[in-house]
Amino acid sequence: MLNQQQVDDEEELLREQVAALPDEQRKVFYQQLKPLLRDPDTYATLNWCFLAGLHHFYLGLWGRGLANLLVFIVGAALLFTPMILVGIAMLVLISVIELWALFRAQIIIQHWNNQLIRRLLQRQLFSNDKP
Repeated sequence: MLNQQQVDDEEELLREQVAALPDEQRKVFYQQLKPLLRDPDTYATLNWCFLAGLHHFYLGLWGRGLANLLVFIVGAALLFTPMILVGIAMLVLISVIELWALFRAQIIIQHWNNQLIRRLLQRQLFSNDKP
């Protein structure tokens, strides 16, 4: 479970590490980072409008997105069969799970972006250590 204080502390540490980069290296870092960052509002909107897992695709989590979409489609299809209660249960279950993610969109994306920054920073530092 993500803890807001830990995620905030990690973000602050990463900011300090990026700020310590030489100017030119920091400029390159931000140029590489900008197109990769994710927006919590976009994530939340995709989650709210489409409980079918599109917010997972936004993060590049294709397996999770496909699984979510499949559960949603199967649940919706079951509404038109004698197994309507199973369909309702599947839709309720996926909705509860996704509503939890909706309410935590800010911290989920903050953590996601922190991990992205950490990987990019490590890659940049590692590539500059080579002779």
